[in-house]
Order: sequence, then structure tokens, then C-alpha cells
Amino acid sequence: MKIVLAGGTGQVGTILNRALTAAGHDVVVLTRRPLPRAVHWDGATLGPWAKEIDGGDVVINLAGRSVNCRYTPANLRAMMNSRVRSARVVGEAIAAASRPPRVWLQMSTATIYSHRFDAPNDEATGVLGGTESGVPGYWRYSVEIAKAWERTQEQAETPDTRKVALRCAMVMSPDRGGVFDVLLRLARLGLGGPIAGGAQYVSWIHDRDFVRAVEFLADRDDLSGPVNLAAPVPLPQRTFMRVLRAAWGVPVGLPATKWMAELGAFVLRSDTELLLKSRRVVPGRLLEAGFVFDHAQWPEAAADLVRRVR
Repeated sequence: MKIVLAGGTGQVGTILNRALTAAGHDVVVLTRRPLPRAVHWDGATLGPWAKEIDGGDVVINLAGRSVNCRYTPANLRAMMNSRVRSARVVGEAIAAASRPPRVWLQMSTATIYSHRFDAPNDEATGVLGGTESGVPGYWRYSVEIAKAWERTQEQAETPDTRKVALRCAMVMSPDRGGVFDVLLRLARLGLGGPIAGGAQYVSWIHDRDFVRAVEFLADRDDLSGPVNLAAPVPLPQRTFMRVLRAAWGVPVGLPATKWMAELGAFVLRSDTELLLKSRRVVPGRLLEAGFVFDHAQWPEAAADLVRRVR
């Protein structure tokens, strides 16, 4: 297949590009960066890049400002604008194509669901966030970003192209700079203990299951709308990190209070929402459609990732 991968130079895009290319697909990466074997776009306006979509089979849009930053008003606006504009212009390119792609997979996020501990969130019964009490007000804006991202795709006039919104959990891969790399580094330093008690849930997906799920959704003509990309068993953060420490062979992980997490996030120029929000998300629609995870349980997945790092 010819697959157009918009925003394909970040962590997730690199994972997909590598795997889909190895599988024999013709992958065209759209990026703002001046890179060889990539097509330039600005993620906001139509241009010569749009001809890559005309006649393509699959479009996957991952573009958007990284969430690994301080959640200042300016950064939150940049997150919103970059996601909405890129989704809108991808929709415009598909609408203008004489031979539109058969499917558009649009990145979304598991953050769209409510911060909760009592029950898991699937696509049918999950509670969307934004109305929780006792959480920072700016968390609501993160949910609004996710809703706007999905709404932009939904409203695009692309009648001949099936649309899927990928409500993706954290993708765990051995690549340097990814979320697993950061968590493993903390564990190896003895800092991978419970954060603020560690009851908040971590939703995750192994990188190879992520790629397989994307391929599955590209092939299944009967699936459209929001789909959760997350392993079936999310874990409390304290358990998640204990398993990771065991996989590497680190006996102790120092706990951190909420204020310590805030200080650490400030030093790393990141934000505590990534650590403290309880994302208890399960893949209801994938499982109902018959998708089988190769790495459904975190202990086995962590062991595989650690082996690949080593």
C-alpha cells in the first residue's frame, strides 16, 4: 500500500515508519523538517504535498505539538492549534483528491477520558473528561484539545474515506527519548517508586501491538469512529513501576510526593498531568473486532522491552 504518514518524525511516527516500511509498504512522510526522503508540509495549509494523498491507500495523521512540555497557556494553545489545523488540512486534501484514500487514521489520545479510579473507560461506556472535581483546571483544556482533534476529523467532508480516531495510550518502545526510555531511566536510578501514592492508572500499549493495531484498523472496512489503542490491562502506577523495576533487576524505587513530582516535572520542562492523571483505558472495540494482543500483560511486555534495550 501507499501510506501517507503526516507528522511522521516523532517517536510514534518513527515506530510506524520503520515497521510499515519493513513490511514492504510505500511510506511517504510529511514533515516540517528538511529531511531526505520526506515531503515538506507546514501542517496548516494546502500545498504540493497534497498530491501524495491523491491516489494513496491510507493516510495516518500524527501531527501535533509534543505534550512533553510545560503546560503554559502558550504551549496549550500551540497543542490545540497544531492538532486542529493539521487535521483540518488533511481533510481538505482528501476532499480535493480525485482518488481519495480509502481510510484516514487520525491520532487522538486516551487523555480524552475522565481522571478516574472506579472503572475502566472503553469506547461505549467510558466517561469523557472535563468535568472532574479536585483536579487542576488546565487538565480540562487537555480534554478539550482531544475533543477538538476528533471533531475536526469527524466534520471533514470525506464521504469516500473511512475515518478512525486513534485514542492512543502511551506507546512503549525501546527507542531513545520515548516514554519507556524515560521511565526505565527513572527505575534504573532508583527513582521509579509510587508517585503521590501511585493509585493512578497507567494505560499503555507495546510498540509492536500498536503497529499491528494500526494495520488491523487500516484493513477492517467495518470499523470507523473512535477506537482505543491500549493494552487490555492498565495498572496502578505503583504496580506498573514495580514490574518495570523487576524486569531490569532494580530492588528499590523511592516514592515521590505530589510536590516532588511537580518539582521534577519543572526541572524536566514537562508537566505532572502525564504522571498524575489516572488513565484507565481498555480496548473495547479492538477486542470485540477480534484483535489479539501479542503483549497484553505488562510483566511480559516489560520483559520484552528490557531485553530489546539491553
